[in-house]
Amino acid sequence: MKIEFAATLPVADALVVPVQKNGIDTAIGGRAGQEILAAAAAAARFEGEAGSIAETFVGGDGAVNRILLLGIGDGNEMDWERAGGAVTARLLTNAISAAIDLGAASPTPAAVGRFAGALAQRAWRIDTYRTKLPEKQKPTFVEATIVGAPEGTEAAWRHNLAVTGGLDLTRTLVAEPPNVVYPQTFVERVLASVEGLGLEVTVLGPKEMNELGMGALLGVAQGSAKEGRLLALKWSGKGAGDPDLALVGKGVTFDTGGISLKPGPGMEDMKWDMGGAGAVVGAMKALASRKAKANVIGVCGLVENMPDGNAIRPGDILTSMSGQTIEVLNTDAEGRLVLCDCLTWVQRTHHPKAIVDLATLTGAMIISLGNEHAGVFSNDDGLADQLLAAGRASGDLLWRFPMSDAYNKLIDSPIADMKNVGPRGAGSITAAQFIGRFVEPGVKWAHLDIAGMVWADKAGSTYDKGATGYGVRLLDRFVADNYEG
Repeated sequence: MKIEFAATLPVADALVVPVQKNGIDTAIGGRAGQEILAAAAAAARFEGEAGSIAETFVGGDGAVNRILLLGIGDGNEMDWERAGGAVTARLLTNAISAAIDLGAASPTPAAVGRFAGALAQRAWRIDTYRTKLPEKQKPTFVEATIVGAPEGTEAAWRHNLAVTGGLDLTRTLVAEPPNVVYPQTFVERVLASVEGLGLEVTVLGPKEMNELGMGALLGVAQGSAKEGRLLALKWSGKGAGDPDLALVGKGVTFDTGGISLKPGPGMEDMKWDMGGAGAVVGAMKALASRKAKANVIGVCGLVENMPDGNAIRPGDILTSMSGQTIEVLNTDAEGRLVLCDCLTWVQRTHHPKAIVDLATLTGAMIISLGNEHAGVFSNDDGLADQLLAAGRASGDLLWRFPMSDAYNKLIDSPIADMKNVGPRGAGSITAAQFIGRFVEPGVKWAHLDIAGMVWADKAGSTYDKGATGYGVRLLDRFVADNYEG
């Protein structure tokens, strides 16, 4: 979507008038058609709640003008974001352009940046495979002009534009079908998307990973005709040297469960089991696009988990890159096997001071938190608090879970160093304990279980049903608040 800032109102299909909660009189005072606008607000019981809209038509100068009264709630950043998404949701298929008159709303530059970001983000769709889409369902809304923005808004918009580009990449990867996006094509898509941004790229194939002893990741991949990959994107915004932060993503491009086969109903959803890797590459694109003053590396372990005659079996023992051995009790607990080798690789080759991994790891997380929060597990209270704060600020919410030796003992194996699953209870916690065994002493680490967050059955303020892009905004805010400046 094309978003511009102007001093005067252009000709547009719709005029959008922001209204603070219980501020209708102030917002419409002195406007043409004031009485009609007031009547429309009353008829719709519109009181200015964030994201609410009352729509009407006002005549003037021989024309009929479409006007949207747009609720901005208390006028904070999150309320402006909800409002921006609501505009696009309303106009996406029935208008070409809109003019947003900020008027007396007096938002901050950051709030307008979030508003503009939501306008663009809510417009994302993937209609690639729909050959008979009715005309009235096709997106038409392509241009928005914001009038009366405060000084400094364009810088805030550039930041949000970079995040929007990262979100578009993540959502597209998550939404594409598994016969189109698999490990090799995931890499190709990402490299094409970030070309020219200055990222240092590393790609490892089966031969290189085998030489490094990455038996856990390769164990998951060996049942598929699609070869596994490790993809690393390094951004050195502060100059040469090891990154301060590593972002590590689970990239299971399709998960059948392997020999421990998942039930058939709903298995088609497992194309989004690479949502952690999707978030990592989207965040890295955002950081590079806005030239973040931080040194960060993003690492993705990319595999397909399939049940052919060469697949790993329950009872097999794998040797990870760290040298630790793993008794596989359930081949559907594969994401942790992918992550553990990625963690070892990035620690041995790039020596980050902190690691945040993201994974659609456990169904138990959805049972615990539904689709409102992702879970966070950490060996460092300060790091956990930073992530929780970034979640609240970005809208990608987190909730912290406990870790302890008592939970850790639940994955001890009588035949190897550890089992890949514990008992039924505390499944998300024991999964995190497993990953934590591969974090080296002195390294701050957090694990984000985002199983309930990467795909939505209902629309949100910045996304429609489907891929949400969860994690991109969270990671960008986390880096901005703690690794820049």
